Amino acid sequence: MFLFYIATGVASMVLFGQATSGAQGTAATLASIARHTTTVRLTVVLGLLTFMDAVVLAVALYALTRDQDRDLAMLALCCRVGEGVIGAISAVSTLGLLSVAMASTAAAGPDAAAVHALGDLLLKAGGGYTLVGATCFAVGSTLYSYLFLRARNIPVLLAWLGVLASVLLVAGLPLQLAGFLSGPATHFMWIPMAVFEVTFALWLLIKGVATTPKRISPELGDVTA
Repeated sequence: MFLFYIATGVASMVLFGQATSGAQGTAATLASIARHTTTVRLTVVLGLLTFMDAVVLAVALYALTRDQDRDLAMLALCCRVGEGVIGAISAVSTLGLLSVAMASTAAAGPDAAAVHALGDLLLKAGGGYTLVGATCFAVGSTLYSYLFLRARNIPVLLAWLGVLASVLLVAGLPLQLAGFLSGPATHFMWIPMAVFEVTFALWLLIKGVATTPKRISPELGDVTA
């Protein structure tokens, strides 16, 4: 699911980039989107899949970490589900942007100005959805990584990489959202997280997560670790 999440997210960004490639200004961007209707709709489908990825990951990671601290694990679950919900809302916004783009091809005069203003608003809102959703992701990832570090059920260095990569995003994303951070730094700060998630995904596929065996007490009939 980690790898599938990365694949669907990256594919969605690449396809939307193709739909707006080379366009300068709102009018040109809307015209380009209108010419790539199928591509834009595919990004919406991928956005829905990304929502499902985020929710499945949230539940799976909660199941692996709840024994360490149920409250922190639940908070992380809520953050990751919130991330997925924001992504789904962004997909709906993209559908709205497509409708505006289609309308812009036939609008003229004052109507065209109004359509372009609405399109510009939706284009800017898309970036906001991405940053807010990514911040929810970063907080959830920080909590889950911390719980894995406490549990010692994955390599300690890998858990520390997850904590540090997540904290870097928790610090950097709000600064980017506030306008204090821009340029290449906004891309470079994702590199440690990409390394962590790919490495963690491969570790889960090959080794899995060590769990504490449970036994049933014959006298009480309850489950104890």
